[in-house]
Amino acid sequence: MDTASQPMVRLQGVSKVYRRGSVEVPVLESVDLSIAPGSFEAFMGPSGSGKSTLLNLISGLDRPTAGVVEVAGRDLARLNDAELADWRAGHVGFIFQLYNLIPVLTAAENVELPLLLSPLSRAERRQHVAAALEVVGLSHRTHHRPPELSGGEQQRVAIARAIVTDPELVIADEPTGDLDRKAAGQVLDLFETLHHGLHKTLVMVTHDPHAAERAERIHHLDKGVLQ
Repeated sequence: MDTASQPMVRLQGVSKVYRRGSVEVPVLESVDLSIAPGSFEAFMGPSGSGKSTLLNLISGLDRPTAGVVEVAGRDLARLNDAELADWRAGHVGFIFQLYNLIPVLTAAENVELPLLLSPLSRAERRQHVAAALEVVGLSHRTHHRPPELSGGEQQRVAIARAIVTDPELVIADEPTGDLDRKAAGQVLDLFETLHHGLHKTLVMVTHDPHAAERAERIHHLDKGVLQ
């Protein structure tokens, strides 16, 4: 089968229920979804609609209560926890609202973190880090630590960290939520570079309609149901 014709992400009948004591809390209900390789898709919806849970399922951070989650041709349910962790490390890059950088490390050291468990030599790691920082326009900030960077620059370091392993899928959870309009625009411009220039598959959750407009397709979630 031609793998290029396969979806990057396929969800079939996916539901997620959390249990709090004896109480069941449904979060997602019978979600069907197909995302093509190289596409840029945004998910919107009110707080509590299940957006972040959906990202966690697609990225292998959580498992569905029911249904099938396939990413890059792999049925994630068939992987044990150790295999799933290895799969995430090689296939998924994560970008969060609050950057999640380590304050005492330089920009380059933060970007290098996902590579430390790889078989790459130190010199090879440095080459990958330099390339990722160049993509995000921060080659001149290599030795600066997060407190010395603006919020927009910190998010761009976080994006470099997400792409340094050359993942097929980039997951972004409210990536512009803590940024002013100018910095948010710079981050979204960078997303378009990842999408059009590097052909990454981007899946983004956002409350910001200006951010969502940059995506090829916008999905709406409401009370766990994909509209």
